[in-house]
Amino acid sequence: MSGDDNAGRTVAPPLRLWGGRFAAGPAQALAALSVSVHFDWRLAPYDLAGSRAHARVLHGAGLLDADELRQMLDALDRIAADVASGAQLPGPDDEDVHTALERGLIRAHTVIAAAGTAADLQQPLVLEDALLERLGPLGGKLRAGRSRNDQVATDFRLYLRDAARSLVRRLSELQTALLDQAEAMADAPTAGFTHLQHAQPVSFGHELAKHAHALARDVDRFRDWDHRAAFCPLGAGALAGSSLPLDPFAVAAELGFRGPVANSIDAVADRDFAAEFLFVATLAGVHLSRLGEEVCLWVSREFGWAVLDDAYSTGSSIMPQKKNPDVAELARGKAGRLIGHLAGLLATLKGLPFAYNRDLQEDKEPVFDAIDTLEVLLPAVTGMTATLTFDRARMAAAAPDGFALATDVAEWLVRQGVLFRDAHEVAGAAVRWCEEHGTRLEDLTDDDLQAVSPLLGPGVRAVLSVQGALQARSAFGGTAPERVREQVAALRTVVAGGADWGATS
Repeated sequence: MSGDDNAGRTVAPPLRLWGGRFAAGPAQALAALSVSVHFDWRLAPYDLAGSRAHARVLHGAGLLDADELRQMLDALDRIAADVASGAQLPGPDDEDVHTALERGLIRAHTVIAAAGTAADLQQPLVLEDALLERLGPLGGKLRAGRSRNDQVATDFRLYLRDAARSLVRRLSELQTALLDQAEAMADAPTAGFTHLQHAQPVSFGHELAKHAHALARDVDRFRDWDHRAAFCPLGAGALAGSSLPLDPFAVAAELGFRGPVANSIDAVADRDFAAEFLFVATLAGVHLSRLGEEVCLWVSREFGWAVLDDAYSTGSSIMPQKKNPDVAELARGKAGRLIGHLAGLLATLKGLPFAYNRDLQEDKEPVFDAIDTLEVLLPAVTGMTATLTFDRARMAAAAPDGFALATDVAEWLVRQGVLFRDAHEVAGAAVRWCEEHGTRLEDLTDDDLQAVSPLLGPGVRAVLSVQGALQARSAFGGTAPERVREQVAALRTVVAGGADWGATS
């Protein structure tokens, strides 16, 4: 476009929230290093919510009259609608979300055709921003009594409180899938493991429910985290509060917080809430990884306990027969990514002096990525879990393998009055005898039992069955099918409570 085409056009300088004491703008290298709007733009709805609340306390302090407040709130509502629709986006000169939104408050940008038309194929359509005033100087009043330091701390808390609820909803869906499968498999016996060695027979429903319990603790941790995070930093200013007669309690109430942060320095410097959120998210990722590891074992040829649905598995580019557990493997892999984010954030925080330091710009990307990771991972793991099918016969055949009933022999002896120390030795001797003679505990004859120990009478056969072993473990928390069903029913109530909390705002 020629210079004449620009005649009479006004080009506004980049809007910055600082600069009066500087003779010139920042070097391009510094500007490129400082920019955060490409990742903190997701905080825009929360920054706007904080601005509405702040405008009201400015009005309450006599710093905005009623008409100015009306204009301010109307402009903020219009910007919020534009942000939601994508019409309001950060510009190339915007340093961060706060700069971009203040620019939008002071002047609106509309896109016009500066040269050419869409139908003119020989002349490309050139689009250019036309500067329009939105609030003009009135928009600058909103900055009074606040700093980007307390703004971003408030925005971040608001965003994470919503994210926690979204993740809890996702976790509740996975818990429900696990409990549906656990209930269906409550009376399905299989081998339980310690040290990845056959240990004792268990209900497979019991195995599935253990994962739901771990996720229930994650949900509880998010809810507990929210209780501590529900305090508002807005009003702390840069670090010392404001001399203006603002009402931080009113701001906190409007934004859904329990109250303002009690110490203004702590308000802007604290990132415990971010680190703790990331810990809870990371631990949830670790729990998904452990479930993924078990699914990888269950669907392996060596186990053959489960089959993946085609919709939640992939094939090989060279081996036509392959059916790979990619969802389960990615659950394992992404846990490592989350752990790295947590370690990185803690390392960033560990040596910071008070109050605010620019290092804290590094707090958001790891947390944002953790949320994005779980938001895409959880639905996939839920779908994989809900569509797994199980081979009950193969599971049942594995249940007594590895002399898994030996503990039942020892406990039978205890019930006959034998000290457990001696009973343990006798049961171990029975296992050794079986290994030497190539047989199983449940196949020992009366003579075999007596050859092992005179303490082993024919009555021991009452416990040498998988179903008997399951039924015998009927104490609270045990693997007896009736206990598993009770456990599932109780967990469903817990899951419903978590889902209800996740649906709150």
